[in-house]
Amino acid sequence: MQIPLGLSLAVLIAALLVTSVTARVSAQNARKETLSLLDRAVVLLIAQVRPMLVADDTWRVFSLLRDTAELIPGAAEGHARLAILDTEGRIFAASAPAQLETGRLLLGETWHGQPLLMPSRIAARVRVEQHDGSVLLLDPIRSEDGQTLGFVLMEVDAAVFVPDWVSLAQTALIGIALAVALLVPMGWWVGQRMTKPVERLVALIERIGREDPGLLRTQLPKTSDPELARIGEAIAQLMRELERNKWAEERALSAERLAAVGRMTAAVAHEINNPLAGLLTATQTLRLHGGSSDIRARTIDLIDRGLQQIRTTVAALLPQARMEDRPLEPGDLDDIVTLVQGTAAKLRVEIATRVDVDTALRVPSAPLRQVMLNLLLNALKAAGEHGSIQAELKANEVEMVFSVTNSGAPLSAERFRSTLAAESGRDPRGFGLWVCQELASHLRGQFRLDAAETGQTRLVFQVPNREAPEKIT
Repeated sequence: MQIPLGLSLAVLIAALLVTSVTARVSAQNARKETLSLLDRAVVLLIAQVRPMLVADDTWRVFSLLRDTAELIPGAAEGHARLAILDTEGRIFAASAPAQLETGRLLLGETWHGQPLLMPSRIAARVRVEQHDGSVLLLDPIRSEDGQTLGFVLMEVDAAVFVPDWVSLAQTALIGIALAVALLVPMGWWVGQRMTKPVERLVALIERIGREDPGLLRTQLPKTSDPELARIGEAIAQLMRELERNKWAEERALSAERLAAVGRMTAAVAHEINNPLAGLLTATQTLRLHGGSSDIRARTIDLIDRGLQQIRTTVAALLPQARMEDRPLEPGDLDDIVTLVQGTAAKLRVEIATRVDVDTALRVPSAPLRQVMLNLLLNALKAAGEHGSIQAELKANEVEMVFSVTNSGAPLSAERFRSTLAAESGRDPRGFGLWVCQELASHLRGQFRLDAAETGQTRLVFQVPNREAPEKIT
C-alpha cells in the first residue's frame, strides 16, 4: 500500500514542480518579449521622428509620440511614457505632458532616484533596470551624417512586467489535473505490480524460523524483475544455510546424547566399581576370619552399607525413584577407610583419619560416602608406594568439610581445572574428581584444590550442613 501511495504522491509533487518551473519560465519569457517590443518601438520612433526634429515641428512630434505610445504595453493604464529630448537633454515633447513637462532638463539629473547620464556620454542605447523592476530606455537620434539631433526616452513601470498569474494559474491547474488524472492511476497500478512480489517475499520471510526451511524454499515466488530475483536468491541461500545448520545441530545433538550416555555409563561403572573393590576385600576377610562372631558381624555390616551405597547410586539414575537416605555419621569414614584398606596395603600407604564433629550431621550419607571413597582412591593413586594420606571430617552448625591430603607429587591448579572440565568427563580416569565436583554443585557447596600446605595436594569438599535437595542426580 505504501509504494502505490508513494508513487502517486511523487507524481503529484512532480506535476507541481514542473508547473511552477513552467510558470517561472513563462514569466521570464514574457518580460523578454516585452523588452524586445520596446526596442522595436524605439527603432520605429527614431525613424519617424528624425525629419520632424529637423523641421522643429513640435506638434507632429507630440502626435507621433501619442500614436506610438498606444503600441506600448501599459501605456493605456499610465504605466508607460515616451518623450523626445533635445540635444541638451531637455524635454521637447512627451506622450504624458503632465508627468514629463516640456522644457524640463532630464539628462544629467536624477529621475525617480536614478541618476541619468549627460548628453555627451550617450553614444548608444542605454537600458536602466531599476530595483523595483521598472525600465528606462535612452537612445540617441542621429542624422544621416551622424549628428545628434536629440534623444528618445521611454519609461515603463514595473507593473507592465508583472506576469499574469491568474492566467498562468489556470494553465497550471489544468496541467496538474491532467497529470493527476492520467499518471496517478498509472502509478498506482505500477506500484501494485511492484509490491505484490515484495509482499509475498515478506510473508515468506516472516515464516522463517517457524516452519521447515526446505518447504519454504519451494514456495519462493518467481519473478522476472532482476532486483527481486536477487532478493529471492538471497532468501533461498539463507534457507539453504538454515537447512544445513538444522542438520548440523541435529547431528551435534545426537552426538552429544551419545557422548552423555557414554559418560554416564562410564561414571556408573566407576562409582559401582569403587565400593565393589572394598566389598570383595570384605568377603575375602569374611572367608578367612568368618569364624569370629565379632569380625563376621562387622564385615556383614560393612557389606550391607556398601551394597546400600551401590543401590543409592543406581537409584539416583532413575527419575521416578525416591530412595530414603540416612544422614551421614562419623562412623561412615571408618567404613570407607576399611573399603580402601586392601588397596592401601598393597601400596604400603598409611591412612590417618581425624574426625572433628561437634554438631549433628544433616547431610545425606550416600553422596558423601561416594565423595569420601572417590577422594581416598584418588589420593592412593597420587600418593604412590610408601606414601601417606590424611583424611579429615569436620562439621559445625553451618558447614561440613571433608578433606584429603596426600604426600604424592603436587597437583597443579591448571591440571585440577582441566580434570574438572566438561570434556574431561569423557576420560574414566577423571571421573572420581568430576563426580565430586558435580555432587558439590548439587549440594550447593564447593570442591576445590587447597594449596595451603607446600609440597602436598589437599582436596577439599565443602557443603552446607543441612538437608540436601530432594533429588541427587
